[in-house]
Amino acid sequence: MALAGTSKVVLGCIAFGIFWVMAVFPTVPFMPVGRTAGSLLGAMLMVLFRVISPEDAYAAIDLPIIGLLFGTMVVSIFLERADMFKYLGNLLSWKSRGSKDLLFRVCIVSAFASALFTNDTCCVVLTEFILKVARQNNLPPQPFLLALATSSNIGSAATPIGNPQNLVIAVESGISFGQFLLGVFPAMIVGVLTNAAILLLYFWKYLSVEKDQEGGQPTGPEVVADDEVISHRFTPARMSHVSSLNPDDVDCISEPIIRSNSVRSSVSENLRSRSVNSEADIQLAIKSLRASSMSHEMVEVSTVPDRKDEGASSRKFTRTASQQRSVIIEDLPPSSPEINGEKEKETEVAEKRWKILVWKTAVYLITLGMLIALLMGLNMSWTAITAALVLLALDFTDAQACLEKVSYSLLIFFCGMFITVDGFNKTGIPNTLWELVEPYSRIDSAKGVALLAVVILILSNVASNVPTVLLLGTRVAASAAAISHGSERKAWLILAWVSTVAGNLTLLGSAANLIVCEQARRAQFFGYNLTFWSHLRFGVPSTIIVTAIGLLIVISY
Repeated sequence: MALAGTSKVVLGCIAFGIFWVMAVFPTVPFMPVGRTAGSLLGAMLMVLFRVISPEDAYAAIDLPIIGLLFGTMVVSIFLERADMFKYLGNLLSWKSRGSKDLLFRVCIVSAFASALFTNDTCCVVLTEFILKVARQNNLPPQPFLLALATSSNIGSAATPIGNPQNLVIAVESGISFGQFLLGVFPAMIVGVLTNAAILLLYFWKYLSVEKDQEGGQPTGPEVVADDEVISHRFTPARMSHVSSLNPDDVDCISEPIIRSNSVRSSVSENLRSRSVNSEADIQLAIKSLRASSMSHEMVEVSTVPDRKDEGASSRKFTRTASQQRSVIIEDLPPSSPEINGEKEKETEVAEKRWKILVWKTAVYLITLGMLIALLMGLNMSWTAITAALVLLALDFTDAQACLEKVSYSLLIFFCGMFITVDGFNKTGIPNTLWELVEPYSRIDSAKGVALLAVVILILSNVASNVPTVLLLGTRVAASAAAISHGSERKAWLILAWVSTVAGNLTLLGSAANLIVCEQARRAQFFGYNLTFWSHLRFGVPSTIIVTAIGLLIVISY
């Protein structure tokens, strides 16, 4: 495709440039409207500048990809409601054997979770939990946050539903779910293990710091500077109150069940009427009062003066021969209506637990059925939509609450991006640039694969990975198809692997990285600031090594 007219090229570049700035830097000072509005602005300018017609703009929106995104979002929402990610979080800390074992678990769990539930979802639900576990064990948060972000990106490369760019590749190439999995999964396994080994080597001395036996604080230096860490934020309203009572003052107390209003007035009267009160009695009365607020039944309390009608009371206070007074509380037996009410409540609770268990089982089975259908080669978009609709129907409630959690801003962002990228393609610039590189980046030679990987790596961090796939996908596939049909599929898989792992290079290279960074910074009690440079220092060597090792496996498929 030759270059279009000068005006069309210039105006198309302006529209695409605005889209790129808003997508990479969503909070630019002159227009901080975010990525979604930026993609719509780029699409609108493409139409207004007549780079693309309105009809072509509508046709540029890839509805199968939008449908697949929507379906996987709904399924992920139901999995989160069914506590799937809570169980994954518990798996991280279950019988952990130390900091290195915990780091390795974070890499493995986040990788496999991202392959099945998308990397963005995995990072959203696991970031704060991992940060909490690290802080509670007096471990530096940085290696665990980097493990989550980088392993989620690597793991998401294994399946078409792992990340948005893989969705685009699967739909555009026609590669089935099973073929995609067989082509990239081995590279993903080796890549995750390699990334974990690099993390352990990079942070070995910090993870080897032993805890102080008394204070539990690490004796070694922190991984990052103090200004990178946000202090714990506690509020008085959330702190537990400490009781000042001494339990040794009481010889024996059974559980009193009292209504708070009547007991407080009765105890207050009794305290004033005592002629001789020891401090132990006062403490005992206060403890009885506080314990009584936990219950809902009525009892009677009497004082301890030496009276003859003392035996008529339902409760007795007697003095021991050698020590302070002890209290013997004799509770009245509950009435039959109260017993019946308790049984009814227990039955309701058991029934509710059974319903929840059945509902969770149904969610897991439907999700498993969706994965099996994808492996069988059924249409990915309609399979995901069908699973989402079945889950909504089995919920037996108004679907509005669930559908409100769908990230419609992401769907709109994709629509605008499809139009903007298609308009930029019509300028002829991407095709002209590719014609310059294509003779040297054919995948039938090691040098060609290396050059293609470098182009994808750089472009994914400059223009983001999804636009890179939209710009290069068909061109790379066409170049490989001239070699053989198998080379075409291999080219798509190379594009999927490199464009995904490229997200680990910088903090801005992947949406998952930004999610981890923001979630960690905004964590309520364990806030931490993962900076751009701290990510870059690890991201560069990890990305280069993991990409190279994975490429050797993918091209041998």
